[in-house]
Amino acid sequence: MDKVILEVRAGTGGDEAAIFAGDLARMYERYALNRGWKFIVLDENRTSLQGYKTLVAQIEGQGALAALKNESGVHRVQRIPETEKAGRIHTSTVSVAIIPAVEAKKIEIKPRDLEISFARSSGPGGQNVNKVSTAVRIVHKPSGLVVASQTSRSQAQNRELAMNQLRAKLYGAEQEKEMAEVGALRKSQIGGAERAEKIRTYNFPQDRITDHRIGKKFHNIEKVLGGELDPIIKAFAKAN
Repeated sequence: MDKVILEVRAGTGGDEAAIFAGDLARMYERYALNRGWKFIVLDENRTSLQGYKTLVAQIEGQGALAALKNESGVHRVQRIPETEKAGRIHTSTVSVAIIPAVEAKKIEIKPRDLEISFARSSGPGGQNVNKVSTAVRIVHKPSGLVVASQTSRSQAQNRELAMNQLRAKLYGAEQEKEMAEVGALRKSQIGGAERAEKIRTYNFPQDRITDHRIGKKFHNIEKVLGGELDPIIKAFAKAN
């Protein structure tokens, strides 16, 4: 059973980037549910118009890593935003990172290296989240990494989900010998979210998705954003 950490972050483009981050987050959630995988939201920073500045989730399911590993990188969108009154096409970016979750025994984390704080959750969960400090934020002092989980009703569950994130990020950083930063694995995946760093372009006026790594074009963007990622995933499998 695979476990991966998904990070979706709005990049260049202001409100439209956040809106597209929301589109991609929902695309991955629908794809995961279509495959019968678990999709657990760990942390989120919502904006208006169903957008996200950041979404972090854990995906659990057979074959999840193999299917999603090529989603890492900068996704560029070209379309007329909902917020555009003059009808102009805007270009915005969203960064996506897929990080394999790591078993606890593979990496040692010393309790004294952790700074753990608790707060009332701002996410879903009913009345309970407004009464109990269930949200968990963990700072790994040696590396400066910060992880959080707030969407479970259980403080213990949020702590474990946050620790899963931390282990995955530390393992990636350890593999790349860069413990002082987020880690070259994650850094190489998400880049700086600049327009020129794109791995894939979603061109709405032409209803075309172009993956620049394999030189393939796909159509019916709305269907893909609805969770039908298999044509793209299968194209990568064939190319590899």
